[in-house]
Amino acid sequence: METLNWGIVRSITSVSENNNEIAGLTGVLLASRTHFLQVIEGNFEDVNAAFQRICKDERHSELCIIGYSIIDARLFGGWGMRGIGAFDFNQKIESELVEKYGEEEGGIHFPLEEWQALAMISDIKMIRDLPEWKK
Repeated sequence: METLNWGIVRSITSVSENNNEIAGLTGVLLASRTHFLQVIEGNFEDVNAAFQRICKDERHSELCIIGYSIIDARLFGGWGMRGIGAFDFNQKIESELVEKYGEEEGGIHFPLEEWQALAMISDIKMIRDLPEWKK
């Protein structure tokens, strides 16, 4: 399995941002060294169409849906598809996330429950949005 890096994440998010803007979708793509965790928001039909495209892409394997919910408001509005590389954190932040969520294949374990996945994304967003002096 290829180790994920920013080049791979950027290539995915640049295409996704264009497609998602046309379809009215928003979301976030979180990448560890070996796995992706993606949240896609939009109307039912467009989210389903996007997921079907992802499933047909031969670069993917072992896809699973950990949550599928009707929401009142978007969590990632304004993000066509924001890419976050969990492999790019400083050692202290990565250690804290590993302690909270576990380790998998040398990186941060992505939760398999919807609420935990959203909590992780929220934790990461808060960490990344901190001013430099607080990091």
